[in-house]
Amino acid sequence: MTDLTQLGIKAIRDGVADGTFTAREVTEAFNAAVAAADPLNAFLVKTPERALEAADAVDARRAKGEDLGKMGGVPIGMKDLFCTQGVETTAASMILGGFTPTYESTVSQNLWDAGATMLGKLNMDQFAMGSSNETSAFGNVISPWRKSDGGNAALAPGGSSGGSSAAIAARLCPAATGTDTGGSIRQPAAFTGISGIKPTYGRCSRWGTIAFASSLDQAGPMARDVTDCAIMLGAMAGFDPKDATSLDLAVPDWEAALSDDLKGKRVGIPREYRMEGTDPQILESWEQGKAWLKDAGAEIVDISLPHTKYALPAYYIIAPAEASSNLARYDGVRYGLRELPEGAGLQDMYAATRAEGFGDEVKRRVMIGTYVLSAGFYDAYYTQAQKVRTLVARDFEQAWDKCDVILAPTCPTASFALGSLDDDPLTMYLNDVFAVPASLAGLPAMSVPCGLNGDGLPLGLQLVGKPFDEQGVLNAGLAIEKRAGFTAQPEKWWS
Repeated sequence: MTDLTQLGIKAIRDGVADGTFTAREVTEAFNAAVAAADPLNAFLVKTPERALEAADAVDARRAKGEDLGKMGGVPIGMKDLFCTQGVETTAASMILGGFTPTYESTVSQNLWDAGATMLGKLNMDQFAMGSSNETSAFGNVISPWRKSDGGNAALAPGGSSGGSSAAIAARLCPAATGTDTGGSIRQPAAFTGISGIKPTYGRCSRWGTIAFASSLDQAGPMARDVTDCAIMLGAMAGFDPKDATSLDLAVPDWEAALSDDLKGKRVGIPREYRMEGTDPQILESWEQGKAWLKDAGAEIVDISLPHTKYALPAYYIIAPAEASSNLARYDGVRYGLRELPEGAGLQDMYAATRAEGFGDEVKRRVMIGTYVLSAGFYDAYYTQAQKVRTLVARDFEQAWDKCDVILAPTCPTASFALGSLDDDPLTMYLNDVFAVPASLAGLPAMSVPCGLNGDGLPLGLQLVGKPFDEQGVLNAGLAIEKRAGFTAQPEKWWS
């Protein structure tokens, strides 16, 4: 039999449906892969029995001739930001240690309703704050990739969805959920040679997803290829009355409408994204991406997004400000960690709990956010950042008069060694420089692999689309995917 762990969502779904193999056989294969991959530290919680129980339910439905759903029999990894009923959910933070939700997030419930099964909860940057998966309270996730020169330096899988990207690239699961606040689906996808899409803000419910920055957070799929992303997004998305920001729109059949024929489409190339410090090999891949899209029938046009250089500093005011507000609920009173020194009062308990429970990066962002929201600085920082956000969104609105989709690099470099940027948070933040503008504007954006650099590490290209036009983004991604022919995967060293 084919190695089932080499199959993606579509192949597994169709194989289970036509009886080529059972959902239990698929789940057993992936459970074994997960069990043998502890050196990657991708999974915080493994749920093999739960996965097998769900797989057996899928096989029972098939035996009765019932519909198996959009993802019938597909085992996935669940980022530890999504609340899962009866399974510990920590957001990779000590302050939520031992928290077991009594409810299911809307996104995860949608996936179970579609026939997917859960292999476990995936490691991540603490509260989704990070770009390298080094801020987790439970240890770094290690990328399955290694440089081709034989160096053994452990590499970053990207962040915050680094557990998701590493698990997919290592063939521990065919797909996983991610969340993207300022690039946390797209950047790790680029670092590990997989695909990932952040849909339009509001496409996927945020209910039951632990909040970082509420006006930016958006769930999305991460998978082996564009088709699998289209299938999984169709299962995840949908209107949710429990989420005030949820879009009350029908979910299109993105898979059925996939096409790499871009005749009549215009692809915008933003001149401001050619930034100093970008790896020359990234710029070369961008040029190659233009050629591929032109070959697919698209017209390449130059565009300007003049406020791009202000997007990153605006993001690092708005996101910490919202984090400061959202994380105020973690006080040691209702759930999670409680530090209560002898003789301490309420304020002492708050301080001790947060000092012990939050990691350094979370503390840094909460302090920044509290500062910019304070009475003396609110107008000088937060209000100005919101004005910049409006200007960034307006740049995109004007660009759509000239193009249908935008092509840009996903990030300025390939993956870097873990620990290499520990003392340089500003350089770490620059990893999101190409991803943040689309997040501020709430636009759909996707990263697809386009090749390997000279060190044998994956590179990704980013596509940004109009509001609600996930189809245009997916189709352009498919055009690149077919022409890039990317099939590389890391050599197995972890078991």
